[in-house]
Amino acid sequence: MDKVTITINGQQVTVPKDYSVMRAAEELGIDVPRLCFLKDINETSACRLCVVDVKDMKGLINSCTLAVRDGMEIETDNEAIQESIVANLQLLASNHIFECWACAREHNCELLDLMRRYNVDNVFGENDFFHKKDRMINDSSPSIVLDSGKCILCGRCVSACQKHTGLGILDFNERGNITYVGPALMHGMEDSGCISCGKCIDVCPTAAIKEQTHVDLVLDALRNENKTVIAVPDSATRVTLGEEFGGDIGSDVSGKFYRSLQLVGFHDMMDLDFATHLTIAESAAEFVERIKTDGPFPMFSSSAAGWTSYLEQHGSHQLDNIARAKSPQQMAGTLIKHHYADKLGLRKEDVVVVAIAPGIDRKEEAARSANVYQGIPDVDYVLTTREYARLLKRKGIHFMRLADGEPFGQLAEYTAPTRGFAAGVTEALLHTVSDLLEEPKQALEFKSARGQKGVQEATYKAAGVDLSVAIVADDISIQEFFDRMGRTKKQYHFVEFLPGGGTAFEAGGLPIHEARIQDNVAVGKLRQDALQALYETTEDTTSALNVAIKDLYATVLDAPNSKLAQGMLHTSYEVRSFYK
Repeated sequence: MDKVTITINGQQVTVPKDYSVMRAAEELGIDVPRLCFLKDINETSACRLCVVDVKDMKGLINSCTLAVRDGMEIETDNEAIQESIVANLQLLASNHIFECWACAREHNCELLDLMRRYNVDNVFGENDFFHKKDRMINDSSPSIVLDSGKCILCGRCVSACQKHTGLGILDFNERGNITYVGPALMHGMEDSGCISCGKCIDVCPTAAIKEQTHVDLVLDALRNENKTVIAVPDSATRVTLGEEFGGDIGSDVSGKFYRSLQLVGFHDMMDLDFATHLTIAESAAEFVERIKTDGPFPMFSSSAAGWTSYLEQHGSHQLDNIARAKSPQQMAGTLIKHHYADKLGLRKEDVVVVAIAPGIDRKEEAARSANVYQGIPDVDYVLTTREYARLLKRKGIHFMRLADGEPFGQLAEYTAPTRGFAAGVTEALLHTVSDLLEEPKQALEFKSARGQKGVQEATYKAAGVDLSVAIVADDISIQEFFDRMGRTKKQYHFVEFLPGGGTAFEAGGLPIHEARIQDNVAVGKLRQDALQALYETTEDTTSALNVAIKDLYATVLDAPNSKLAQGMLHTSYEVRSFYK
């Protein structure tokens, strides 16, 4: 690629000619301030904080969208620039409600960081003339909250919603000094068509969008002497939680995490990987039954809550295609309350199940009316990884100083974790199908599907049938996949959805990194690689029907997809309408 040489603050740098001035400055280690810009997501030059002074150009120019040109001479930090940045920050601050001591983003708020960096006084904050809107809190959703009092109208969330999902749930409403971000006409998020992917939370520079918190509810349960509180942690927490306490991205903090669960006061735990294997066993048995009865195909995976939410709202004509097996989170809750509670000598009504999850969609899933067995919800509360970190801080636990611990409790012994699946469960499910049919297993060779970003396809032979399987690896590819499936009329047999670009490691409940890190670091890949390395040290299981799962079927459930298993471990789906 052609390159140009420019001068920034007296330093020469040669960069590709398609660079912006901001990106060129970063090559020299110069930190240009910004709030609205997020590479490939939001490049609108709205906040006017990234201004620079360019020789022979009139006025201050936004560096995030200014293309480099050979011979440019640029200043990023003179008096005029400082005054401009401070003035803009003062105006932003005048409309921001500062509750930093109680804010979910108190340690990584990009607005607060800039105000500290430029020593900005909130000179307009108490002046009613500058307040442009009343505070509106949209908290009708079980998973997500919008707070206009924290919003700086940067537009990142609006762009992220469209680019990551194509659904356009969020937008700017009204005009002038009463503008706010949310669904149209201030509809509640619960009937907006949102699938709780959490991408809007990931990109928000403040706490204008955040998860519906369960921290206080969990703390109340832990203080209740009549309750037995059981944790169900997702393995992603073991390689992400440390980031909330200054650890490297993807650092393995498994030992400290297990120790923290005990210090917090959880009485027992079940690793979610155990329930994942059980979901595979149930789904595989259902898939075999569909092969024998010729459908309905394709069978869609049921493990990702955002995926099933999408189908209920935007693909309701295909609800019969979703596997009936509950997700691992919900299976774990059902088993704990309706089987293991008896083994532990507990009343199921006194058991509180707390999932610790990477995504906010798990909150919506736990709240679904269909995820109840014998009148008791499968899962009581869901803490995101970020929420669990806040809970530890509330308890005064210095996480990074903890000695390593191990999985603890009788339940952990009964459900000793086996190797999980860092990048999907399709292969494990098909291998289990082969086991059930008493046929040899095959390796799956996935190839990218032509014309479909984020979609991979493969063929697997079972029961004398060439099965077409696909993995849809990000939200924006869902409708794209359905559209192409309709045009080509290709018969797929199994389709799995993987959120967040193909992993759970960019989900909406994980530690948030500032835009500069998101632009330049493959955060999700670092986390996935870390979990893969962790799994490689764990016992290998080539089939979902490992020893612990086989024992469960032998003593309680009879067989995969039995009537008892269907009653306890299966769920249903319903059409969910949203405003249009």
